[in-house]
Amino acid sequence: MYTTTIPTKSKPPYLLGLLCLIPLVGAFVGLGLLLYGLLKYKDKWLSIIGAAGILWTILVYSTLFYAGKNANVFKKGFEDISQMQLNSLVKNIEYYKLTHGQYPDRLEQLRDDDKLAPINDAAQGMNTKGEVFYNYEKIGDKYYLFSSGQDGIPNTKDDLFPQVTVTDSSKIGLIKHR
Repeated sequence: MYTTTIPTKSKPPYLLGLLCLIPLVGAFVGLGLLLYGLLKYKDKWLSIIGAAGILWTILVYSTLFYAGKNANVFKKGFEDISQMQLNSLVKNIEYYKLTHGQYPDRLEQLRDDDKLAPINDAAQGMNTKGEVFYNYEKIGDKYYLFSSGQDGIPNTKDDLFPQVTVTDSSKIGLIKHR
């Protein structure tokens, strides 16, 4: 006696759609669900869940990118980072002079001794393409150092300067802003 079994159709993995709520991971899971919905299960709801997962990731990252470029709270954060880096950079420049006998001609020279020297101007945030360094000018045995601020234009009101106490008897070469 032969028995025939009727193959049962497997249920689409709708619950995997919850992973679509995790940005970036959700895009990959969404792509998988979209393809499964279209090719394997031929289920429009699984395809919709997959497409929604992809769109969710795009929305989240677009919002973060937009906020990073335009929101004042992010701009203030970049300025705070820049201020801390400028203060630290004075120490790097002074250490360079101690070890090499003179101030560097360019900020990039600091990376010879310290690969993590903070020479990139963080105050400009995501408004730039490529590397933007702090403004540095060696003048004899002294130097100027400042950030061009959010607008990226030197010598404007939004410029940032190192917050270091420099007196006539100081042994550091930082010249207070002009």
